[in-house]
Amino acid sequence: MPIEQKYKTTHWEWIDVTAPTEEDLQFLHERYHINHFLLEDTIDPNHLPKYEEVGDVKFFLTRESTDLEKRTLNNMSDISSKLGIFLLPKLIITIHRTKSKSINEICAELNKEDLDKVSRDSLALRLALKIIKTFDDESQTLLEVMDTMENEIFLKNTNNSVQIRRLYKLKRKSGLNTRILNISGEWILKFKMLDLEEVQVMDLLDKQKDVIADFDHLNAQTTNLISMFLALSDQKANQVMKLLAIYSVYFLPITFIAGVYGMNFDNMPEIHTKHGYYYTLGVMALIVIITFIYMRRKKWQG
Repeated sequence: MPIEQKYKTTHWEWIDVTAPTEEDLQFLHERYHINHFLLEDTIDPNHLPKYEEVGDVKFFLTRESTDLEKRTLNNMSDISSKLGIFLLPKLIITIHRTKSKSINEICAELNKEDLDKVSRDSLALRLALKIIKTFDDESQTLLEVMDTMENEIFLKNTNNSVQIRRLYKLKRKSGLNTRILNISGEWILKFKMLDLEEVQVMDLLDKQKDVIADFDHLNAQTTNLISMFLALSDQKANQVMKLLAIYSVYFLPITFIAGVYGMNFDNMPEIHTKHGYYYTLGVMALIVIITFIYMRRKKWQG
């Protein structure tokens, strides 16, 4: 059943809706007099986080981080899913298109508590904290991934096109998460309007700032890692070019000698000398050895 009564106390009731259909939204509109436009926002996969208030209805449209691994990272829906929270007198309604990790964790906690001691607004705040926690968990996961990639690049000396794609994906994820958290500041601030202690709301604000700082750090570190990765790639290419240049120096003089002897002029004394061929090869070898010693003393070899 998409519409489910999660909990009911003498002070409040919690209705949860999963993957709502048009009929479900129509029922919610008629039963609880919720504006149609607010309900439709909950099924728009790319809608930005926001807060709206229409009459007695307070609407928090949030986004929580998901574990889904998508190939494309172009929109917020590629890394997060919506969770709409409607606050009405003595009623809280949550609407989401997919299973919500935050709601599952809250339900597990409520099953062990005395519900009469939990208020509607404190429940909404706990949901908000769980939502921000999903981004905190994601930031820690991405930081671990970045540390692993850094070790592979600098310690294991792996340098290939796969690494640069992974770094780009990491940067895209951190950028999208930062954007979501920054926009979420609008609905987070509106918790000050609820019947909550200021210290409780400040805890939510501080958590948001901490997670934003983590993603900002991740984004900066990833950018630096990409720059260093490209610098290492250029350095390796330069080493190869340097090595080729050194070998060309070795063979340049003997190539010149071979070219001269390939001109087939008769006035070359070595042609009529019994061991002229070996003398010429010896001179070539001597030139290579002298060039090698000179390179070693100048420390030009790669």
